[in-house]
Amino acid sequence: MAGKVQCIYIDPPYGIKYASNWQMKLNSRDVKDNDQNVSGEPEMIKAFRDTWELGIHSYLSYLRDRLVLSRELLNQSGSCFVQISDENLHLVRNLMDEVFGSENFFALITFKKTSPLGSTGLAGVSDYIIWYAKDKESIKYRPLYAKKAIGKDSAYRHVELPDGTRRPMTSEEVLNPSLLPEGSKMYSLGTLFSAGYTPSCMYDVEFEGKTYKSEKKSWVTNKQGMERLIAMRRVQAQKTNIRFVRFHDDFPYQDINNLWDDTSGATDIEYVVQTSTKVIQRCILMTTDPGDLVLDPTCGGGTTAYVAEQWGRRWITIDTSRIALNIAKKRLSTAIYPYYELFDKEGGNIRHGFVYKKAPHITIKTVAQNEHPEEEILYDQPEENRKKIRVSGPFTVETLQSFNVTNPDEVEHSLDEAEENRLFQERIFGHLQTSGIRNGAKREQAIFHGVEAVSDPFLNAKGYYNDAEGRERLVYFHIGPKFGSVSKRAVNEAVRTFRDTRLQEGASWLVLLGFSFQDSIEDKDYNLGQFTVSKVRMHDDLMQDGLLKKDKGAGSFITIGEPDIALVVDSPDTCHVEIRGLDIYDPIKDDVKARSVEDIAYWEIDDDYDGRQFIVKSFHFCGGDKKEFDEWKKGLSSVAKLTTKKNAEHTLRLELDEDVWDTLYGFESEPLQYRSGHKIAVRVISQFGEESSKVIVLK
Repeated sequence: MAGKVQCIYIDPPYGIKYASNWQMKLNSRDVKDNDQNVSGEPEMIKAFRDTWELGIHSYLSYLRDRLVLSRELLNQSGSCFVQISDENLHLVRNLMDEVFGSENFFALITFKKTSPLGSTGLAGVSDYIIWYAKDKESIKYRPLYAKKAIGKDSAYRHVELPDGTRRPMTSEEVLNPSLLPEGSKMYSLGTLFSAGYTPSCMYDVEFEGKTYKSEKKSWVTNKQGMERLIAMRRVQAQKTNIRFVRFHDDFPYQDINNLWDDTSGATDIEYVVQTSTKVIQRCILMTTDPGDLVLDPTCGGGTTAYVAEQWGRRWITIDTSRIALNIAKKRLSTAIYPYYELFDKEGGNIRHGFVYKKAPHITIKTVAQNEHPEEEILYDQPEENRKKIRVSGPFTVETLQSFNVTNPDEVEHSLDEAEENRLFQERIFGHLQTSGIRNGAKREQAIFHGVEAVSDPFLNAKGYYNDAEGRERLVYFHIGPKFGSVSKRAVNEAVRTFRDTRLQEGASWLVLLGFSFQDSIEDKDYNLGQFTVSKVRMHDDLMQDGLLKKDKGAGSFITIGEPDIALVVDSPDTCHVEIRGLDIYDPIKDDVKARSVEDIAYWEIDDDYDGRQFIVKSFHFCGGDKKEFDEWKKGLSSVAKLTTKKNAEHTLRLELDEDVWDTLYGFESEPLQYRSGHKIAVRVISQFGEESSKVIVLK
């Protein structure tokens, strides 16, 4: 990818508050400054804390590594934007000088954010964007324009009335230009003198019975041009000199500068540190064309990807948080965009761009020399086809979790693999004996004792716990890889080995510990009925050794809720899927219990699963707080649902199928084609961003 990225937008943590970047649930943006509210993801803690071992130095090192990589990824004409607050602005600016070279600094943009609440002293209402080019001499730059103001806070305070009369605007008209008669033309008065000296433009001007001398300065045009300006009524006397009459309509736009006071923060916020779309939109439009590649290594709420998709740019966005990625995925999957007319109407090649609106730019020169005015392209105003709408195009969600990324500076001092694995195993044993395995319920927790290693490649440890009747029970553990997912083969081998072992030792529970599990693992691979096998997700705090202020061992092992999914055959040719909840095993009572379906944020279906790649064919939403869920369940919110449907039909200008609409919010899928031998994969995403999958084989 080196040299193929046109624009990079980085919105890192500002390096200020401990809790400023943590969001624990998809449907909650409540964050607090303590360990209990910190993300459980070690990558985020490593990336987003300013309380690292070396404080701000670690933060700047984190940012430097990403900037160096960004420079290598950028095209020669590319740009890199870094959004930052005033607290570390000076440090990041120096860092970017070092990486990109001070000669490639392009601009420092100040933009308005939402007014801060509870601030002390002088309130800060702005953040900053530092803009560097890969090579300033080669930079791709597309100027953007904003509407010129009239009346108050503008130079346009004169008016030409419909009868040709000219006068200054009254104070009331300045405050409210709509008071002017229809057909009035507002104008400002500009200089007719040139900044330089031109001999052919040194002459006396006769105007309205007075003579005006050029004296030491040249006029902006020659004598013939000045006569044309007078004939076109573009000259007006003012005190001791004459001025150029510049109508607002000559070019009702002005260049956007580096002060953006119209951004005001994001609306419809889904992520705790979400940026306004207008801010990112301007950065992308100024530096890219349709079809160019945009990269955001700090995905967050997915705003960069959302904006890039809207404007026909290719995009890559990256994050270490399951919450952020699921919010972005949901946002992109449900987005509706305007349809912009393509310049290449026949071939449909988006790289040719859109059909943009253009604005004639009338200047003194064009009037004086009777030239055809140049047209400025309005890159943020493509022609919109209101009979069509767009949705997000196909995109993939990929992971690199099977790789252990190591800082090159730490390679020489790193432990050997065997020692590192031993320490990791000791940490797991310690947490099993202190915090145990939970299943989400407060009192359903198994605390283990006598945990020891087992010399078997698939049964790695064993230990004991006491059930509800106080009886001691034997349990075996399979420990998944430190970096990667538990494979289907590992599960099959662990179950096979456990089946033989339990006959000799009387064990009744096999626990599969893993940071993640392959989607291809099915119930039949481990749910044999003769004994209990549980998939238990190891919390990422096991990878946070030394990162947190306090040990967060209270939730190191959580039983994964297996989705209770039913396939209902409606006819020989059709079927549908029902989500009936999440099944959680209670080891103390040796019982399987259902967790409330309100914990499900959304679920997805691939009705032609190939066993390797999950391709989302349909999306269903059902999350919300308990009150909202109860109302929906009782049918009390049907009025709101019908209102939403009506609004959607108005927006999309189409009639939605009632059956399909009813499945959008709920736990039953739309009718699916029943094809013998095919697989249906269902993925359930909880409000905590946890994913559980189940594969159904059609017999």
